[in-house]
Amino acid sequence: MLHHRRISLAMLLAGVMISSGCSAAADSGAPPADLKAKLGKSIGREITAVNKTPIKGLFEVVIDKREIIYSDAKGEYIVQGDLVDLAKRKSITREREAELSVTDFSKLPLADAVKEVRGDGSRKLVVFSDPDCPFCKKLEQQSLANIDNVTVYTYLFPLSSIHPDAERKSRLIWCAEDRAAAWKNWVFNEKLPDNKGECENPVARNLKLGESLGVNGTPALVFENGRIIAGAVPGDVIDRMLNEARTEALAKKK
Repeated sequence: MLHHRRISLAMLLAGVMISSGCSAAADSGAPPADLKAKLGKSIGREITAVNKTPIKGLFEVVIDKREIIYSDAKGEYIVQGDLVDLAKRKSITREREAELSVTDFSKLPLADAVKEVRGDGSRKLVVFSDPDCPFCKKLEQQSLANIDNVTVYTYLFPLSSIHPDAERKSRLIWCAEDRAAAWKNWVFNEKLPDNKGECENPVARNLKLGESLGVNGTPALVFENGRIIAGAVPGDVIDRMLNEARTEALAKKK
C-alpha cells in the first residue's frame, strides 16, 4: 500500500467494469477533442494527455506527465484510484504509472541517501521513506527483509503535513554516526539515535528530488532501470524487478 492523500476507489472502478459489461478488449473510442482543455481549466493543472481505457466512456487523464486520474467524456466527473483488470488480477493504473515514471538512475544524488549494502551489493534500489509511515516500516520489515545482494539507498522523505514529527526523526537518523544502523533501529525497534539532529542534512533536498520525480507518497521505489513504483510491494516482486533492472543496466554497458 501507499501512504499518501490519494483515495483509492479500486472497488468502485471494478464495479463500473462489471456493470458496463465491457471486456479489456472493448473499444472505448477516442477521447473528445475538447476534453483535455476542459479538464485543464477545471483542475488547474497541466494535462499531459487524455487516452481511452478499456471502459467505454471512461478516459485516462495524465496530469503533470506522471499522475493518472479518470474522467467521463464531458469532463464533469473525475475518479481517483486504481483501474483494476479483474480477470488478470492487476492494476492497469499502476502499470501505466510505472510506464510514465521512469528516471535516469545514474543522475540521482545517492550521497543524500542512507546507504546499506547487503551481500555483494550488486543490485541497486532507491527507496523514499517517511520515518512515521507504517507502510514504509512494513516494506522494511517484510518485503525487503530477505532480499540480499543489493545496495539500498533510502531517501528520508518526511510527509510533514500528516506526520508532524517525521522531519525531526529524519534529521536525528541522518545525524547518527551509523545512519544505516540508526534507520534499522528505528524501523524495527522504534529507537532513535541520541543526538540533537543539528548536523547538515539533505532532507529539504530529498523533498525537492521526490517532487521532481513525481513522488507524492511513501514508500516509493526506484529501480536501476529507472522504473518507479509506489507502495509496500511484496518481496518477490521487488526481487524480480531488481533482477530485471540489473540485466537491463548491464546490457546498456555492453
